[in-house]
Amino acid sequence: MLDSFLKFFELGLYHIVNFKSYDHILFLVVLTTPYLFNDWKRLLLLVSSFTLGHTLSLLLGVYDIVNLNVNVTEWLIPFTIIIIALYNIFTSGKSSKRSNPIVLFSIVLFFGFIHGLGFANAFESLVKSSESTLLAVLEFALGIEFGQFIIVFCVLFFGFIGQTIFRFSVRDWVMVLSAVVIGLMLPLIFNSPLFS
Repeated sequence: MLDSFLKFFELGLYHIVNFKSYDHILFLVVLTTPYLFNDWKRLLLLVSSFTLGHTLSLLLGVYDIVNLNVNVTEWLIPFTIIIIALYNIFTSGKSSKRSNPIVLFSIVLFFGFIHGLGFANAFESLVKSSESTLLAVLEFALGIEFGQFIIVFCVLFFGFIGQTIFRFSVRDWVMVLSAVVIGLMLPLIFNSPLFS
């Protein structure tokens, strides 16, 4: 049982902390960039809402309740990242950014749902017949959550360094990182198999 837990926990962890498939990392970068260490409670809720959406869609995908064309999902994932980056750019430096957190949590939950659908088919092939699918998904979700905390901590740490040592303003930090992420995501959208 411990072997199964470690297997799926590690899969979840490396699903996030994987530089070959960097879409999750970039999503977390744009999600975290506007925040500081003292915003950790809000970030914890945001990251956990992403995990919840990811886990729900993974379960629905594995049990063939919801199935989305892989090409559509692969196009939607960078699109979700661009939306969060654009949200950062348009709300950067405005006090309204912190208002109505329900909207942001709902968007992140929905985007987590989309990201989970992108991995449902691959995940199903990793679960052996002797393993509980539900338990495997939950163990995977714990790994995802832990991996996200690592990325979030790194983004907060580099943000702290950039804003205290190099004296970047929060607004400039958010604008530059969000613009860089948009630049990295645009080729994935335009080169998507959906348009081939």
